[in-house]
Amino acid sequence: MRHLLLSISFTLITCFCSEISAQAIVPSFGKGIQVTAKDSTFYLKLGFRFQTLYQSSWNLENDEFSSLEDHESSMFIRRSRLKLSGWALTPKLKYKAELALSNRDNGGGNSDQFSNAANIILDASVTWNFYKGFSIWAGQGKMLGNRERIISSGNLQFVDRSRLNSRYTLDRDVGIMLLHKHKVGNNFIIKEGVAITSGEGKNITSGNIGGKAYTAKIEFFPFGDFKSKGAYVGSAVKYESEPKLAFAVAYDKNIRAGRTRGQKGNFLFDDNGTAFGKDLSSFFVDMMFKYQNWSLMAEYANRQAEGSPIVFDDADNEIGTYYTGNATNIALGYMFKSNYELAARWTDVNPEEQVASPETQYTLGLSKFIVGHKLKVQTDITYREIDLSDDDLIYRFQIDFHF
Repeated sequence: MRHLLLSISFTLITCFCSEISAQAIVPSFGKGIQVTAKDSTFYLKLGFRFQTLYQSSWNLENDEFSSLEDHESSMFIRRSRLKLSGWALTPKLKYKAELALSNRDNGGGNSDQFSNAANIILDASVTWNFYKGFSIWAGQGKMLGNRERIISSGNLQFVDRSRLNSRYTLDRDVGIMLLHKHKVGNNFIIKEGVAITSGEGKNITSGNIGGKAYTAKIEFFPFGDFKSKGAYVGSAVKYESEPKLAFAVAYDKNIRAGRTRGQKGNFLFDDNGTAFGKDLSSFFVDMMFKYQNWSLMAEYANRQAEGSPIVFDDADNEIGTYYTGNATNIALGYMFKSNYELAARWTDVNPEEQVASPETQYTLGLSKFIVGHKLKVQTDITYREIDLSDDDLIYRFQIDFHF
């Protein structure tokens, strides 16, 4: 932690001591602090954000609204992050770093695979545009998976992501990607990407216990690109005077996956510390449509393990279960002229029978965008149906601040 604080202090000193070797500007709220070297060999954008969340939940005994019980409530800092991005030597060589500062945001490091340290580093990558529409990405960051995961947590339409994402996302990983973008005709844009990564997620410090993950994705923009990267921004915060559509297909093969959800979940070890794994295949189809005040996002995810999702050791003892099955997620929103948005989301999760019970969530959300996604207030309520179990009612209220 001491080294982290020293790094942050050094960055802030660099930003504010502009008279020495650089020019620092603050364009407006939400645009961060921007620094350009006097010789134009370096550019830095520094931002900070946090989300303050209140949440309440109730159990519905026998699925009856008249039987609300077991009320629980909590208040916490859902996320708190320091973000750095820019370029070095040339705008074709870009970098990105993002650090998780809140305890709820950087947990999950309580194992030898993380050296029993917190997962502070979220993103640490460089992207080199080496030839026309071709770029190479290397480092740690979000993979070529489902759309809702790639959307920043600061740009979400609802308080948080859906159950589809928490169960089937590829999340972040470490590796290398080849990216390509080109235009067909006047407006039609196609983006492709392939990646080779560790397959075990972010901040792993031990040797790879399984094989690698191989991912491919292709995305189509038949009506041209969205305003302000809107294909990966929730809600119609930018008015699209013409219809805009993005449609993507992605596939990931995780060889001898060492965790129960691929890049996430529990590690698969027997009592002697021997690692076990099976090949895990994930398939995604998603789309984003925006026109005027309307936004529509839809996703489908499917994950299958080689053979049974249950993993046994050499003595036929069960040591873990992959979360396999499929899920569908659809979100629709309408942005009023007052920058209030009313949105609805339906999420249906169907794990395999050996894995978990199916569940369906119905979410209604209301958001007030004060400065787009940079300063907003969001609230939503979710009714969760779970097979063979009592249903739940969940209410959330969140303030998002991002300078």
